[in-house]
Amino acid sequence: MTRPKIIGLTGSIGMGKSTVAEMFERAGVPVFDADAEVRRMQGPGGELIEPIEAEFPGSTGPEGVKRDELGAQVFADPAALKRLEAIVHPAVGAQRQAFMIEHAGAPMVVFDIPLLFEGTGHSQVDAIVVVSAPAEVQRARVLARPGMSPEKFAHILSLQLPDAEKRARADHVIDTGTSLAETEAAVRDLIARLSCDD
Repeated sequence: MTRPKIIGLTGSIGMGKSTVAEMFERAGVPVFDADAEVRRMQGPGGELIEPIEAEFPGSTGPEGVKRDELGAQVFADPAALKRLEAIVHPAVGAQRQAFMIEHAGAPMVVFDIPLLFEGTGHSQVDAIVVVSAPAEVQRARVLARPGMSPEKFAHILSLQLPDAEKRARADHVIDTGTSLAETEAAVRDLIARLSCDD
């Protein structure tokens, strides 16, 4: 049985990956957003609340995971982060499998995975699309976010593969340093080219 072509979509913080994912969806390509699934499963009544609370007491409440409290417990502790990932990753994997079953008839799907290269996700996709923009554009976008500081931005960047390396390892690069209309045209052009690659 043939399955959809799987496009792995990734990019560093502030590069416009979520915007590009929306453009794929508008063009009719189903998108699996790993981060959105995690937020849902960590939200009120989510299936990850109980196991996370058991492993990290005090990190959840009626509203779901308290991101600041959980972050304080895992941010600077690699072993704690690994324990959290051991809870979250299998649950995301199960959701991704359900997504693939639901869209089995689609010619193409997108997996929106922020840390595609940092994890093992790159081995599960047929082509990798990296979303990129000039460093000064990225910095301006990220520092405009509420609660963001230059120090926090630097720390996040230190956990991510450098943009230049991501671009070097990509099959395709979408430049978001241009206008939204130009970016959307590039996305549609890429979909057309990927559709012809079969």
